[in-house]
Amino acid sequence: MDRVIIITGTSKGIGRDLAEYYLRLGWRVAGCSRKEQTIEHDNYRHFELDVSEERSVVKMVRAVKKEFGRIDVLLNNAGIASMNHFLTTSLGTVESIFNTNFLGTFLFSREVSKVMMRQKFGRVVNYTTVAAALRLEGEAIYAASKGAIENFTQTIAKELAPYNITVNAIGPTPVETDLIKAVPKEKIVALLEKQAIQRFGTFEDIKNVIDFFIDAKSDFITGQVIYLGGVHN
Repeated sequence: MDRVIIITGTSKGIGRDLAEYYLRLGWRVAGCSRKEQTIEHDNYRHFELDVSEERSVVKMVRAVKKEFGRIDVLLNNAGIASMNHFLTTSLGTVESIFNTNFLGTFLFSREVSKVMMRQKFGRVVNYTTVAAALRLEGEAIYAASKGAIENFTQTIAKELAPYNITVNAIGPTPVETDLIKAVPKEKIVALLEKQAIQRFGTFEDIKNVIDFFIDAKSDFITGQVIYLGGVHN
């Protein structure tokens, strides 16, 4: 049986790498981003949308279910970051970060869970950040959006447990992608020094935790948040 995975934010970075990884494993992959398709593969379907637009999310999930018949895994990978002192942060920036990070996670989780409930199986993986645990200056809004995701993850894990759906979250350390290009080098170094293992995260690190969460044998693992790099709450 072909396994079906939805990954948000697949135009570049970790999202694209994950999509290509699961395609190599023989999965059917549905991805989305605000930009046009960057992956060409027979088993890949791309949807151009904003993850915070309810109608677009509903339409995508229905289309994936209609074509593939099921949805086994959801990776709420899409996210944006901004590093500013909270006093100099505009309301527009706050709305943009919460819309993409939290509302996107909420909408996809809600719509995909409806499909998973009917099939009595599912794996949902959300994304938080070590910035939430470390209370980093300049990351108040970004970390708050991820803190909301952590609480959301742990609560819906209880609500979905009766349907054999697990919901967990991964908290990556900085990975050398476009997301951190605008962050001053000294800020990144200071963050890495707070980790038990003082290096950047890699795609392999993230893939390893996701594979653990979505494994069939991990059906007793739910409501958990795993930070990388030896960071803890």
